[in-house]
Amino acid sequence: MSFINTFQSYNWPDQKRTILEKTHQDVEFALSKHKLSLEDFKALVSPAAEPYLEQLAFRSQRLTQERFGKTIQMYIPMYLSNECNNICTYCGFSLDVKMDRKTLNQKEILDEIKILKAYGYDHVLLVTGESNQKVGIDYFLDVLPLFKDHFSNISMEVQPLDQKEYERLREAGVHSILVYQETYNQSKYKEFHPKGRKSNFEYRLETPDRLGRSGMHKIGLGALFGLSDWRTDAFFTALHLSYLEKKYWRTKYSVSFPRLRPCAGMNAVGEMMTDRQLVQLICAFRLFNQELELSMSTRESENFRNNIINLGITSISADSKTDPGGYSSPSKNLEQFEIDDKRSTKHFVEIIKGAGYEPVWKDWDSILS
Repeated sequence: MSFINTFQSYNWPDQKRTILEKTHQDVEFALSKHKLSLEDFKALVSPAAEPYLEQLAFRSQRLTQERFGKTIQMYIPMYLSNECNNICTYCGFSLDVKMDRKTLNQKEILDEIKILKAYGYDHVLLVTGESNQKVGIDYFLDVLPLFKDHFSNISMEVQPLDQKEYERLREAGVHSILVYQETYNQSKYKEFHPKGRKSNFEYRLETPDRLGRSGMHKIGLGALFGLSDWRTDAFFTALHLSYLEKKYWRTKYSVSFPRLRPCAGMNAVGEMMTDRQLVQLICAFRLFNQELELSMSTRESENFRNNIINLGITSISADSKTDPGGYSSPSKNLEQFEIDDKRSTKHFVEIIKGAGYEPVWKDWDSILS
């Protein structure tokens, strides 16, 4: 049994319709409750909830501070490779994009680490394209000791792997794995992923189950907003989260909110969401789950990130590069996509402090697990 069994009992068009049919009364009923159901979540992401954004934001802020205090965990991505065997119509690493390909060796990794440690980071997110031959489990196990010597928190966002491979990563010191379904709209998924292992919708959908069985400390979920209807993708993300929390209750969870960004070869734009709608979604997830880590990247603008600090986000990046070697030897021809907020870590930390929040550099250690 896996999430596929649950997923197949829900129909995308029906779920989209029921979200759009939610009324103001449904929204007010959801706002009156302490523990929300999936139907309540639908109400909070529905068009009917848009006039209630101020109430959503106020409750999200209060609930976040009650659980996490006025803190923001700092992390930074490091791209190890842009090698990829998939064709994805929205990604700069896509196999059909003519670009230079690069995988960092150990010396280049150490050069990157030196810079990130100088910035102050103790939580690193390792990112690659999806190429099992060039950057598979053997490569990961070779380079992970370099990171264990310098970071107390190691996360990864790489291709879906088998359960035993995840067990080996956990044993090697990986704290969390992020794997985004991109879209839960199965009929559209193949359009966006026409070639490569990533085109296997069900294998990707079952990845969090393999992670849960492997005993991974934390699993990150999310959809790429801009591919399909954001409200329906958000519902299926919440459905997936609910399933996982019940089945793998020892595991912690996070949700991220990436929106499409310009990149080389991009030819897929579905249904984009506005800034107000993204705020609505972040707040809806906080009301739905007070224990959940909510994460924000540098895809978003300076102004948006300044204003979202106190509305529910608990983990945020700064100073990010999306090319392998981007901190020590940057090259735009290696980038996955363009970031929006290009401010330095030092600058953004001052913004966080100015908002009355404390940046946290280390909040977990393997010795405590």
